[in-house]
Amino acid sequence: MKRRNFIGLSSTIGLMAGIIPTAAIAETKQLEQNGKRYQKGASPWPISLDTATIRPASLKDKVSIAAEAGFDGIEPWDSELEEFEKNGGNLKALGAEIKKLGLKVPSVIGLWNAIPGTMPEFELSLKETRRRMRMAHDIGAEHIQTIPNTLPENYNQKWVAERYRDIIKIGMKEFNIKPALVFVKYFTIKTLGQAVGIAMDANHPNALVIPDVYHMYISGGGFEGLKMLKGDAIAIFQFNDAPNTPAFKDLKDEHRVYPGDGILPLTSIFKDLKATGYKGFISLEMYNPNYYKEDLLQVAKTGLRKTLEVLKKAGV
Repeated sequence: MKRRNFIGLSSTIGLMAGIIPTAAIAETKQLEQNGKRYQKGASPWPISLDTATIRPASLKDKVSIAAEAGFDGIEPWDSELEEFEKNGGNLKALGAEIKKLGLKVPSVIGLWNAIPGTMPEFELSLKETRRRMRMAHDIGAEHIQTIPNTLPENYNQKWVAERYRDIIKIGMKEFNIKPALVFVKYFTIKTLGQAVGIAMDANHPNALVIPDVYHMYISGGGFEGLKMLKGDAIAIFQFNDAPNTPAFKDLKDEHRVYPGDGILPLTSIFKDLKATGYKGFISLEMYNPNYYKEDLLQVAKTGLRKTLEVLKKAGV
């Protein structure tokens, strides 16, 4: 490079440094070091809204609310998709509208009765499983939640894992969708450890689990197991907070509260999640009837704001 050109370039850089605030340059460098960021750099993960958080609204209104509140995605329920179609709605058109609004559908809830206790029951359940997968595919979902809510307590883990593998194959081959396994305290598969064991025994490269911090807590399974996972074993990460009252034994789904308003160690949980290398969506999920009485757009905005506040405290 000629000396005069170098001098000219140096002058330009110096001029730019004078124009661009030092803090902005430092922030840009930090974002580059941390990899892709979301929510204007405030989150290492895109954030979606589980539609149960604003349940009284219609599905189309929920989409609009999620977009206006500033979420990156929306996580609807199968019953909403079914009702939408019954009322003449087109899920593919709605999926296109969701995409146009800048949102994604990381997951749909869900494949109810996906793994019952016997092979005849399983074979009978596949018609409904395929119907739900088709709806999730039409709206553009990446995952669908596999919910073994009718599995008996004395289940054979190997058999359940094989059925989950069957569901994965159907989902990916027929609908280009990835079924992921959930655990719920009130059902047979109650803890993250139980779900991970089944996913591992499924022996399929696309076997995935969906942790939910609330059920990690109320099931008694705890949060330490999260450190043992690799991020690519997680389809979507659902979060909220648990209040101090009622007593632990009396906590129900309806008691979920905004992140940061309860007693869960969300900052350490998010640190552990970041350490796994997880890159997918985190999804705000609450079924609190007290919030249903409020302005639902404000509920969504408050939920996102409080989520970002917890992420900031976590320093992730």
